[in-house]
Amino acid sequence: MNPESPIRVLLVDDEVSFVTVLAKRLSLRGLDTQAATSGPQAIQNLRGRDFDVAVLDLKMDRMDGMEVLRIFRQMLPSMRVIMLTGHGGETEARQAIMAGAFDYIIKPCEFEDLLAKIEKAAEAARQLLQGNTS
Repeated sequence: MNPESPIRVLLVDDEVSFVTVLAKRLSLRGLDTQAATSGPQAIQNLRGRDFDVAVLDLKMDRMDGMEVLRIFRQMLPSMRVIMLTGHGGETEARQAIMAGAFDYIIKPCEFEDLLAKIEKAAEAARQLLQGNTS
């Protein structure tokens, strides 16, 4: 993977207006962003292409974020997952990290803080891939 290529981000949140606005803001910053509004849609998106980072809501209808996280970890172990939620605390954070999440952030969050976490996660994913190919 070219380290100069845009960070590929999969946004997963069942709040359509939130994920739409966030996708647009990240795209304006040069990130290659794709949005999904459900766990099943996100899994389908991941079947079609690889991502460096997923930003994944914890509480969603039909399939919750922890279940999606476990599936993501099996499908694309190099992808780093940042859990994003308005319904969580320390216990949920620990559970997400133990299940393989890279980081955890609580909504509402500052856009710049989320962007910094995405960049850090993408760097970790790319380092892992470079380690696997060298």
